[in-house]
Amino acid sequence: MVDIIDNIKNEVEEIVEEASEALGIGEKAEKKTAKKPKKSKDIKKEAEAESVDEKVVESIEEKRKKLLEKAKKLGAKMDVATSEDLKEQVKAKKKGEMLIPLEDYVKSGIYLGTRVVTPKMKQFVYRRRADGLAIFNTDIIDEKLKESIEFLSKFDANQIVLVIKRPAGWKVAQMFSRLTGIRTFTKKYPAGILTNTQLPDFFENELTIVGDAWLDKNALSDTLKVNKKVLMICDTNNFPVGASQIVIGNNKSSKSLGVIFYILTRGYMKAKGLDTSQIPDMDWWMEEEVEVKREKEKKLRLGVKAGARYGV
Repeated sequence: MVDIIDNIKNEVEEIVEEASEALGIGEKAEKKTAKKPKKSKDIKKEAEAESVDEKVVESIEEKRKKLLEKAKKLGAKMDVATSEDLKEQVKAKKKGEMLIPLEDYVKSGIYLGTRVVTPKMKQFVYRRRADGLAIFNTDIIDEKLKESIEFLSKFDANQIVLVIKRPAGWKVAQMFSRLTGIRTFTKKYPAGILTNTQLPDFFENELTIVGDAWLDKNALSDTLKVNKKVLMICDTNNFPVGASQIVIGNNKSSKSLGVIFYILTRGYMKAKGLDTSQIPDMDWWMEEEVEVKREKEKKLRLGVKAGARYGV
């Protein structure tokens, strides 16, 4: 890119020199005129010729046109070079500003939505694949995670509760809880724990993190009953009703949920001045839990048996 711009600069300098000579200005022209001072008669003749002699006029006009054309072409080259350079700078800046590299977002499958897209989630969808799955815009995923870290950091750990019933999120949710000190409920949410003050394990919170509004609807309902805030992880098939802040992305996959909780954990701990050296690397967060793998294998076996039964 630097070589292209240097070449263009050299060519522009040549044009300036040629134009200077043609117009009788610049260092070379000054040297020429300094050698032999022109007489007043010669000046008059040249001045007259510029107006009368068509050949002289045509020659100057042609040279001027050629110089303009050359300058225009070089200008176009400069525009292209500058435009491409700016595009590369923007791409590099965007990658540098992302919470994690784009490649890691792609590897985790966080951008994969479902075939169903609710009206409120449509604005975050980039396109649909041939198989009908909606695709999230990764730039917006990143922005929403940044917003969520800022939002989450306004609360102390003892004011927050995380509820996630989906097995794919249990492992990372427990690590999130251990590192941040945020109380977490996996597998089962104890009904009324946020609303019924008579319960021995009643917990008064200010914010509930919900893994999926469909599965964790009881926790969501209880939180809204007591007018508390909600941070909701939303896939394309979720209705973000009652959410104060949303994280968008695939909330069905262990890898995707792993990346989400890795980013939230790191961001929250940094904001609170906690020691982040204890956070496992991202590969750990994207590993499937043994229990989740077994559940998938079990479903697969049942599916195969059912298919064999019906001759599929």
